[in-house]
Amino acid sequence: MKERDIRRKIGYARVSTIGQTLDTQLKTLKNYGCENIFCEKVSGANAQRNQLRKMIRSLKKEDTVIVARIDRLARSTFDLFAIVHDITKKGAHFYSLAEPWADTNTSTGRLMLAVLAGLADVERDLIRTRTAEGRARAIEQGKRMGRPPKINAQEKQAVIRRRLRGEPLKSVAKDFGISVATVSRLTIAAACVHTEKKEKALSSY
Repeated sequence: MKERDIRRKIGYARVSTIGQTLDTQLKTLKNYGCENIFCEKVSGANAQRNQLRKMIRSLKKEDTVIVARIDRLARSTFDLFAIVHDITKKGAHFYSLAEPWADTNTSTGRLMLAVLAGLADVERDLIRTRTAEGRARAIEQGKRMGRPPKINAQEKQAVIRRRLRGEPLKSVAKDFGISVATVSRLTIAAACVHTEKKEKALSSY
C-alpha cells in the first residue's frame, strides 16, 4: 500500500458473536498504525451496524479505512460495494491487509471497485429473480402474500353494516382495532359493489 496522501489510518474490526474475540484483529490493525479503531460484535448480515455507520460519518478526505480481512467488513459483494462506495464518497480510501489488491489508492484497487459494482448489479438481479420466483410459487400453492388481514370476512361485514347505520368512522375503527382509512375503504368498496349490482339489475329489464 502506498503511504502518500494518507491523512489517517482508521481501523474497523468485527466479529459475529459475543463469544468470539477481537484481539487478533485489534493487534493487526494497531501494528499497522491505525490511529482509531471502530469495533463491534454483530453479524455482517445485520444492517444496523452502528460502529460502521459511526466510522463512515467520521471520515475525512484522504483518510484510509483499514480492515484485517474483507469479510470483516461485508458478507456479500453487494454489501461490500455499498460500504466501499460510501467510504469513497467521503473522499477516503479503503484497504484490506489480507487482500492487498483491495486498495483504492491504486489503479488496481479502483478497477476492483468497478468490478464490484458490476458483480453487485448481478447479485441484485439474482435476488430479485429468486424473490419473484418464490412469490410465484407461493401464489400457485394458494398461499396469501403480504400481511395477514386484521379482521375476518364476518367482521368486515359487521363494519360495513355499522357504517351504513351511520355510526362514526372513528368509533367503528376503535371497536375493531383497525384504522379509519380501512373502515372507509371497506365502506366505499361495499357501496361500489351495491351500485354495480343495482345497475346490472336495471339493465336486465
